[in-house]
Amino acid sequence: MPTDWRRALAIVAHPDDLEYGASAAIASWLDDGRECVYLLAGVGEAGIDTLSPAEAGPLREREQRASAAAVGVATVEFLGHPDGVIEYGTALRRDFAAAIRRHRPELVLTLNHHDTWGGTYWNTPDHRNVGRAVLDAVGDAGNRWIFPDLAEEGLVPWDGVRYVAVAGSPQPTHAVDASSGLERAVASLLCHRTYIEALTKEDPETYCRTFLEGSMRGVAARFGGRPGVAFELFSR
Repeated sequence: MPTDWRRALAIVAHPDDLEYGASAAIASWLDDGRECVYLLAGVGEAGIDTLSPAEAGPLREREQRASAAAVGVATVEFLGHPDGVIEYGTALRRDFAAAIRRHRPELVLTLNHHDTWGGTYWNTPDHRNVGRAVLDAVGDAGNRWIFPDLAEEGLVPWDGVRYVAVAGSPQPTHAVDASSGLERAVASLLCHRTYIEALTKEDPETYCRTFLEGSMRGVAARFGGRPGVAFELFSR
């Protein structure tokens, strides 16, 4: 992965999206003195079958803030889009472009925008729509004639994004040696305990460690034997 950047903005759909792998890379970046802000399109209120959205939403927001803190991320923002039905369109692009202008990152991180996770394992509409809107919003953020009302609100164009890194892509091109961030990544994913306990009967810590270690070992096979986090990287 390129290292000629300092500020990152991670934009995903739901709580836990960043914790299934990317957070290990984020932890290692923070160790190097870089900065990262999390922006979530929604709070994942429809993600736990045993809890109503009114109960799950605030709980998942709290768990996400704790999860970010576990890797050292201090700023987590939520846009409030409804879980499960996040729509691709100009409203979503505008929200993301505004955040990019406000935070002025050189690297934008998002989650898999492709139709599948590889093979026939279908991706969710929220992931697809958010990921694609992020890719488009990076261009929108730098164009003063797109969403000109943002400039009127003080959010001047930002054309400084050099890279968009897509985690969980079935078409990875780059990887980060994230072994130093593994323990914090496990702790970060474990913060989503309520969600995990509804997802599996396995011990939550065992589940988190097994998933993340397995994922990083899978990357190591193509990364000189080093445990890593893979990304599909778009350069600008």
